[in-house]
Amino acid sequence: MLFNSIDFAVFFPIVFVLYWIFSKHLIARNTLLLISSYIFYGWWDWRFLFLIAISSIVDYLVGLQLHKTENVKRRKALLLVSLFVNLGFLIYFKYTNFFIETFVDSFRLFGKELELSTLNIILPVGISFYTFQTLSYTIDIYRKQLNPTKDILSFFAFVSFFPQLVAGPIERASHLLPQFYKTYQFNYNQVKSGLLLMAFGLFKKMVIADRAAVLVNQVYNNPADYYGFDVILATVFFAFQIYCDFSGYSDIAIGAARTMGFDLMKNFDSPYLSKSITEFWRRWHISLSTWFRDYVYIPLGGSRNGKYKTYANLFIVFIVSGLWHGAAMTFVIWGAIHGVIIVIEKAFYKERKILFKKLNIQNNFAHKILFIPIIFVIVCFAWIFFRANSLADSLILINNIGKGSFKPTNIFELGLVKQELILSLITIVSLVTFEWINKKHSMQNLLLKQSLPVRWSFYLIVVFIVLIFGVYGENQVSEFIYFQF
Repeated sequence: MLFNSIDFAVFFPIVFVLYWIFSKHLIARNTLLLISSYIFYGWWDWRFLFLIAISSIVDYLVGLQLHKTENVKRRKALLLVSLFVNLGFLIYFKYTNFFIETFVDSFRLFGKELELSTLNIILPVGISFYTFQTLSYTIDIYRKQLNPTKDILSFFAFVSFFPQLVAGPIERASHLLPQFYKTYQFNYNQVKSGLLLMAFGLFKKMVIADRAAVLVNQVYNNPADYYGFDVILATVFFAFQIYCDFSGYSDIAIGAARTMGFDLMKNFDSPYLSKSITEFWRRWHISLSTWFRDYVYIPLGGSRNGKYKTYANLFIVFIVSGLWHGAAMTFVIWGAIHGVIIVIEKAFYKERKILFKKLNIQNNFAHKILFIPIIFVIVCFAWIFFRANSLADSLILINNIGKGSFKPTNIFELGLVKQELILSLITIVSLVTFEWINKKHSMQNLLLKQSLPVRWSFYLIVVFIVLIFGVYGENQVSEFIYFQF
C-alpha cells in the first residue's frame, strides 16, 4: 500500500480511529497494529508476509535463547542462525541474479561463455529495511546491550510497524520496541503535528519529486539523445527527486507514527546544505548510516587499528552501502565514490583545519558559500551512477556532458512544459530556502507562535497545494524510489 494512494487515504483514518478506541487496552491495541501492518504490507503480495513472520519468530526465539546462555560457542551459533535466516532471505531475493550475472561476466572476460541465465525472482518490497531492523535486535542482545522481550505480540508489531516497514527509518529495538509496552493519551497538538508532517511529506513526494521525475526519466531513459546542460539539469533534478521522494516517505512515516503517540528517529537533516561528504552522511538516511556505523564499521575495527585500517574500514562500509542499495555495479561505484571522498577528507582533516584557520573561513558564511556547492556537485556526479539504468548508460551520460553546450537550449522539450518546469523550479527553490531558514529558526515553532487563523490558513494552503499541484499518474500511483531497495 502506498502512502500517496487512495487505498492509504481510506486505510489510515480507519486504523487511526480504531487505534485510539483501543489505546488503553495494550493487547487489543498491539493486535490492531499487527493486523493493520500485515494488511498494509500484504496489499502488494500477501505471500511475502511469510518472510516477515519467519524473520520475526526466528529472532524472537534466538533473542530468548541468547539471554539464557553464557556459553560462547552456543551464543555465536544462535547469532549465526539469525544472520543465516535474515541475510539468507536478503541475499536470495536481492542478489542471486547479480551474482549469476557477475559470474558469467567474469568468465566472458577470459573468452568463456557460460550458459547460465538469471532466475525469475520478485524482490519483496522493503526487505532490506525490515531485515536490518530485526537483525539489530539479535545483535544487540548478543552484545548484551539489550534484554530480549518475552512479549511476542509487541515484538511482531515492532518488526512490522506499518509506518516505517517498507522504507524506514530503520529503528533500533532499544528505541522503538519499548514504545509498544505502554499506552498513550490522545494529544491534540501531537496529532496535529503528525498530520502536518505527513502533509509536508506528500508535498515533497507528489509536488516536487514526481514532477521532477518526468524530466529525469526523459533524459536518463534516453541517454544518447541528450548533451551538456540537459544532462546537468536532469541530474540536479534527480538529486531533488530522490531527496524529496525518500525524505517525503520518512516524513509521512514519522508523522503517521506520531499521530498514534510513537516516536521515530529523524532520517534526514537538510543534507544538501552539507559542507563535506562526511557531513552529508550525517544528514542523509541517518538511520542507515548509523546502522552501518554500529554493525559494520565498528565490528571491522572502526578507527582503533591505525589510519590505514580506518580508511579501509570506511571504504568497505560504503561499498557495502552501495550493494545494500542495489544489486548492480552502478550502485557499487556510487558507494565507492562516496567512500573515496570520505577517506580523502579523513586523511587530510588536520591539514584542512589548519588551512581553514589561516584563511579564516572555518564555519562562517564564506565557508558555507564555498563548500556547499562543491559538495552538491560531487553528490550529483555520484547520483549519475545511482540513477542510470546501466553502467553503460552512466558512462554515456558523463561523456555527453562534455560534448554539448552548457547553455540552456531545448529545456522545454525535456518532458515538462513551460508552466510545469517553472513550477518545479519554484518548489525546489522554496524547499531549499525553507531548509536554510529552518536550520537557524524552527519553522514549526514560528508557525505555532502565529494566531489561529494564520496557522489554519497555512495548513489549508499546504493541503490545497498537494491536491492541486500534485502529480497524479494516469494509470497508477507513483511508487517511492526506495521501495526497490
